[in-house]
Amino acid sequence: MNSSLNINGSQKSVDVDPSTPLLYVLRDELELNGAKYGCGLGQCGACTVIVDGQAVFSCLTPVRAVAGRAILTIEGLGTADSPNAVQRAFQEEQAAQCGYCIAGMIMRAQSLLDKNPSPSDEDIRVHMQPNLCRCGTHARILRAVRRASDELGAVAKAGK
Repeated sequence: MNSSLNINGSQKSVDVDPSTPLLYVLRDELELNGAKYGCGLGQCGACTVIVDGQAVFSCLTPVRAVAGRAILTIEGLGTADSPNAVQRAFQEEQAAQCGYCIAGMIMRAQSLLDKNPSPSDEDIRVHMQPNLCRCGTHARILRAVRRASDELGAVAKAGK
């Protein structure tokens, strides 16, 4: 069945079974490989993307549930030459060790900062909790989210 998806601001048409997990469509059909297959059970967050402003596990989300909705993947945030504030903060804090979870972590952090640009440390911990890092860089990840929040706050103040 043909489905129309709004991925990173562009309309994409895919011919897949509507029950196909979004993760498989992103990786196999659209060659957007940032979201990773981790557990397939929604327990690790490596596949996290943002749908209509909400962080979701793409391994559990069928294509039929996101047709016509705004889907944002790590590829839609920034580039290697021009990373966005969250990506830059993760780089500066050296939050990635193996890198497997990082795209999902960045997407979850982005969804938080889009809703709450000045979260408390507790807000960050609670929001980031569904995503796992098996390498143990959680402290660096939390610092990266705080750094991005601080940068976004400084930009907002300068713009006023």
